[in-house]
Amino acid sequence: MKALALALVALAALAVPAAAVTPSRRPVPILMYHVVAQPYVGAPNPSLYVPRQEFAAQVRWLAANGFRAVTLKQVYNAWHGRGTLPVKPIVFSFDDGYRSQYTNARPVLHTRRWPGVLNLEVANTTKSWGTRPRMVRAMIAAGWELDAHTLTHPDLTTLDAAELRHQVAGSRAALRNRYHVPVDFFCYPAGRYDARVVAAVRAAGYLGATTVEFGLGRPSEPFTLARVRIDRGNGVAGLRSKLASLGVR
Repeated sequence: MKALALALVALAALAVPAAAVTPSRRPVPILMYHVVAQPYVGAPNPSLYVPRQEFAAQVRWLAANGFRAVTLKQVYNAWHGRGTLPVKPIVFSFDDGYRSQYTNARPVLHTRRWPGVLNLEVANTTKSWGTRPRMVRAMIAAGWELDAHTLTHPDLTTLDAAELRHQVAGSRAALRNRYHVPVDFFCYPAGRYDARVVAAVRAAGYLGATTVEFGLGRPSEPFTLARVRIDRGNGVAGLRSKLASLGVR
């Protein structure tokens, strides 16, 4: 009888539903990086090149000041009561898919077991300076989130309906088929979008999308998430100043 009573108590405990997680509606800073290396002579847009040493110093400062890196999916889950966030969350997003994101950014983040978010243009996996498939797989294995940045980086606002769908839904399908991960978020090439483009992103099944607009990512704007662009020469002081201007310290 005693054994039966203990068994019934155990079953009753299993039947009690787990406490729901209260949604966190806090806005979250999403950093935007491109090339993590010194610019070569004559490089277009040299401001998009953040040297590895500069990036590493920014990561050290963030860690020393209590920040912890998370993915967009972790942020989304917390916003919807499906998970929690650290006290000072921050997202590291990397656009396009440059090889330096694998060779330079990944090791720096990996020393702290921090994830990044790779916004990958599918065509760049075949470029000599791009992230090859084996590199993408290594980043995923290190905890990185893989998100879509179209097939070939066009201005989506100029495309007809069929090509728009091909670039938006097609890039998600291509990445999911190749890497077997969800690919739940989208990044607008050059930040170009309009109502028609947003509708195409929603229709493709994405949970949200990032822009190049300056600000914090907010749960009320999942398909127009603002970011904090980090440029060459910003260093720690520039990063700190940009975050402080948004009320993040």
